[in-house]
Amino acid sequence: MQLVGGGRLPFDRDWFATRVAQVKATLPETPRERNERLSDELEKACAVFGLYHGEIDWLGFSTKLYQDGHFVGFVGCNHQGWYARPRQYGVNRVAPSAEQVIASLGVRAAVAA
Repeated sequence: MQLVGGGRLPFDRDWFATRVAQVKATLPETPRERNERLSDELEKACAVFGLYHGEIDWLGFSTKLYQDGHFVGFVGCNHQGWYARPRQYGVNRVAPSAEQVIASLGVRAAVAA
């Protein structure tokens, strides 16, 4: 090891940044990162169908969907994947993506005018 300018150790920023990226890639997704990823997917799916959603329950990641001011159903994501149901109580319809689960509610994709 060789000291530089006044007795400091050499510091390679590129090596450090590369190492941080490698370690970060092995860490599990945090709840905040998960919520951000799910929120982005939900926003894209809502845009496809011309929907909007109410306030998101971040602990369980669920919300209500609306189209033209009318309630469409509940949608969320849990350990099984994305789920939806047309009423507050009832059987969940499960699908691998937000777009597929919204389609399971019978909503059709919005058509550009």
